[in-house]
Amino acid sequence: MKQTILFDMDDTLIYCNKFFDLVMDQFADQMEAWFHSYKLSPADIKHTQSELDLQQVLVSGFSPDHFPRSFLLTYQHYSALTGRPESEQERLRLLELGASVYGHSIEPYPYMEQTLATLTAEGHELHLYTGGDTAIQMRKVKEAELDRFFNNRIHITRHKNIEFLDQLLDSLQADRSHTWMIGNSLRTDIMPALTCGIHAIFMPAEVEWSYNQIEVNVEPQGAYLTLSSLHMIPEAIREYVQTRTGA
Repeated sequence: MKQTILFDMDDTLIYCNKFFDLVMDQFADQMEAWFHSYKLSPADIKHTQSELDLQQVLVSGFSPDHFPRSFLLTYQHYSALTGRPESEQERLRLLELGASVYGHSIEPYPYMEQTLATLTAEGHELHLYTGGDTAIQMRKVKEAELDRFFNNRIHITRHKNIEFLDQLLDSLQADRSHTWMIGNSLRTDIMPALTCGIHAIFMPAEVEWSYNQIEVNVEPQGAYLTLSSLHMIPEAIREYVQTRTGA
């Protein structure tokens, strides 16, 4: 039986968070060098950056400047705290460093292509539903050649939440009893899916962002599965549909 399947992209189909962590390490090292005499620890620097970054995302969504700006805000926080003078050159360096995370090469998760090809061959309708800046996300789509599987069924928003998903499902005229959301984020993938009454498959990321970690307190109306690898998805959906239909 044909299903409508929405896939998240970052840290579901392609790696993402690990590149942010690499740039974060560079940022903490740079800050520690600049503020060496003030005995700042990399752990404290990262914690402050994470808090400031999260505040921005909650207000403005997944805008491309939130991550570089969190570096600048952290720098300004410690400059004010220690009395160390700010430098325009240092501020520009941090904005440049933060923006560099969006230029990394695409690295697909294992079995990405095989999984999408199998689901397509089985007659399901695949959609890509991702949060972020359109230009940045479409670069990833093109580089990973995901348009082979999703064509024009690509939905990008800076505010990936319950309201947007509900409107998207209505616009697609999706039968919610035959619709799935697959992703790594409890906050932006799983909780909205369960709230909107569709099936959900949680794919825990190898490295997870604190923003995505929330308690799921919604009673599923259908399937709510946790899988460790993309290649398990087709069989999991097949088994669930067969069980429900008695086929």
